[in-house]
Amino acid sequence: MVVVDTSIFIEFFRCNEPYFSKLKYLVEHRQVYALECVFAELLQGAKNKREIEIIDSYYKNLPQLSIEDGWLRTGRFSAMNNLTSKGIGLIDCYIIFAARIHESQVWSLDKKLNSALKKSELFVS
Repeated sequence: MVVVDTSIFIEFFRCNEPYFSKLKYLVEHRQVYALECVFAELLQGAKNKREIEIIDSYYKNLPQLSIEDGWLRTGRFSAMNNLTSKGIGLIDCYIIFAARIHESQVWSLDKKLNSALKKSELFVS
């Protein structure tokens, strides 16, 4: 399974290759976890009602990845790993933490986020 960052979903919704084809394949084969914080970021950038509906539809139809006390546990994880000092914000910390708990890979265009991952945690597209 793959945790997909906002940056990849943006490329997907813009139909930009190679992200569109690769993510489409993963979505169709139910290999993508939906994280609420990622979809919240996507919704925040939506330009109209139609975009909101599309984003909501993807969120509702993808396997959900949630963590009990996830934000608190992410805050501890970030503090214990000094992620703030490395320029990694809380949402990216949540993505990393969620992926590790669920033994998933992360697909992102964010260099700081990717730098905090082990090689085995990076999704190679």
